[in-house]
Amino acid sequence: MKNKTQWHATNCQGVRYREHPTRKYGALPDRYYVIRYRVNGRRIEEPLGWASSKERWTPEKARDTLAVLKANQKFAEGPQTLKEQRAIKRAEREAQEAEKARQEKETVTFKEFFDKVYYPYAKAHKKPTTHDKEEIHARLWLSPVIGDKPIRELKRLDLERVKKRLLDAKKSPRTVQYVFATFRQVWNMARGEGLVTGDSPTRQVKPLKFDNRRQRFLTLDEEKALLENLAGRSLQVHDMSLLALRTGMRASEIFNLKWSHIDKENGRILIVDPKSGKSRYAFMTEQIKAMFARRPKGEPGSYVFRSTAGQRITEVSDTFKRAVDELKLNKGIKDRRLKVTFHSTRHTHASRLAESGVDLYAIKTLLGHSTIQLTERYSHLSNEALEGAVKTLEQKTEQGKADNLVEFKRRKKKA
Repeated sequence: MKNKTQWHATNCQGVRYREHPTRKYGALPDRYYVIRYRVNGRRIEEPLGWASSKERWTPEKARDTLAVLKANQKFAEGPQTLKEQRAIKRAEREAQEAEKARQEKETVTFKEFFDKVYYPYAKAHKKPTTHDKEEIHARLWLSPVIGDKPIRELKRLDLERVKKRLLDAKKSPRTVQYVFATFRQVWNMARGEGLVTGDSPTRQVKPLKFDNRRQRFLTLDEEKALLENLAGRSLQVHDMSLLALRTGMRASEIFNLKWSHIDKENGRILIVDPKSGKSRYAFMTEQIKAMFARRPKGEPGSYVFRSTAGQRITEVSDTFKRAVDELKLNKGIKDRRLKVTFHSTRHTHASRLAESGVDLYAIKTLLGHSTIQLTERYSHLSNEALEGAVKTLEQKTEQGKADNLVEFKRRKKKA
C-alpha cells in the first residue's frame, strides 16, 4: 500500500508543503508549496510549485501571494483566486505574443518571405525548371530592388523600378512579364498567409506591348533539306524533328514520350502532362509509324528518346542548330521571331494545317493550346485557304454557267 503524501505546516498561515522523496534543493529536500484559503465561504487549495522552479517558491513568497488574493477579495477587485490570476497572466502573455507576431508580419521583407517561405514551398511542389527560374528572377531582378522592403508596403512604384531595371539591362518585354509573374506568385502566397491584402501591385503597372511569338515556318524545300542534313548527323534528332513536323508536338512533350503512350493499332500518341495541363492525342502519319517501327524498342515505361546515359532528355541537342547554321536558314535574320529553332517545326505543322483549310478550333485541339487566342495567329493562313476555296468554287460556278449557255445555244440552234 502506497504511503499517503505527508504535508508539513510552515510558519506562514495558509501555506504548507511536501518534500520530494529524492531530489535536493540546496541542503534540504526540494519542497512543493500550496496555499489554502476561503473564497465566499468555500475552502480552496491551490498549488504554487517547487522551490527549485524558476519562481523559487519559499514560505514567505507563498504568504505574500496569498495576501494579495485576500486583499482582492476584501476590496472586490482583481483576481481573487490563483486560478484567476494565472488566467489573467496567460491572457496577457498571449496578447503580447499576438502583438509580437503581428508586428513581425508587418515587417517581414520580400526577400525574407521568398527565401524562408515561398522558395522552400516552390522546391517541394514545382518542377525544377520552374522554381529555378523563379529563384533567378528573385535573386537578379526583384530582391536587389525591393528585397529589403516589407512586402506589405510594396506599391506600384516599386514594381515600376523593377521594370526599369530590367529594361535598362536590355531585357525583353517577355522577360519583364516572366519576372512579374514570379512576383505575383509570391504576393498571392503572402496574401494567403495574411501578410498582404488585395491584388498584386503588378496589375497597376502598364504592361509592355510586344509580340514574342515565333513567326517563321519552314517551306517544303527547307523542311526536306533540314531533315536530310539531320539524318546525316543524328538519327535521333532527325526523328524528333520529324515527329514535331508531322504532329506539332512540343519539345517537352517529345522528351516525356514513353513507349506506353504509343498506340500503333489506332495510330494515336497520348501526350501526357503537357504545358496546358490537359492530356491530348496526336495522330500518326504512315511516315511516323515507320519511324517508330525502326527505332530501338524499349520497355513500356521507358522513354522513346533517351540520352546517351539512357535518361530522359531535357533539351534539344545542338545538332539541330548546327544543321540550321550549315543550311544558312537564319542567314541575315536579326529578328529572333523569324529565326528557325526547334519550335519552328511545331509552328510549321500548325501553319500547314491552317493553309489546308483546317478549322482553327481543330488546330487548337491538336496543338493543345489553352485558349483560342493562341491559335488565332494562324487565322490569316486559314483565311487564305478559305478564300482560295471560294475562288475555286467561283471558277467552277462560272464554268458551269458557260457550259449551260453553250448547251442552251446548241439546243436553240437545233430547234
